[in-house]
Amino acid sequence: MEKEKEIQKNGSLGAIRIADEVVSIIAGLAATEVEGIAGMSGGIAGGIAEMLGRKNFAKGVKVEVGEKEAAVDLYIIVKYGVRIPDIALAAQENVKQAIETMTGLTVVEVNVHVQGVSFPQDEERTDEVRVR
Repeated sequence: MEKEKEIQKNGSLGAIRIADEVVSIIAGLAATEVEGIAGMSGGIAGGIAEMLGRKNFAKGVKVEVGEKEAAVDLYIIVKYGVRIPDIALAAQENVKQAIETMTGLTVVEVNVHVQGVSFPQDEERTDEVRVR
């Protein structure tokens, strides 16, 4: 089991603590905002949580947080027909901006791992009826 850790910043009024889970949630939400990403790949644990009715916003995100820097790994599923390098770049930029804006951490890397392609649901076809 992963050890829960927090970032701590000391200021004149006191300490600010940001848990790794919070950084993961920020990254996950920022990534899913990118048009062309169908979802995050969270493996079996994420699927079980969703079946139980709990939405796991940190699904498909792994973060390593230091004192002032963070590194993020995103595991995504892209929509069929999109240009993957463009989607990956947009996800990197969106995640970096969101984390830096909301936490004050410097994001040193955002690695994007494409785990699958989501195909659109075929519209229900009505086969032509041939009359003889």
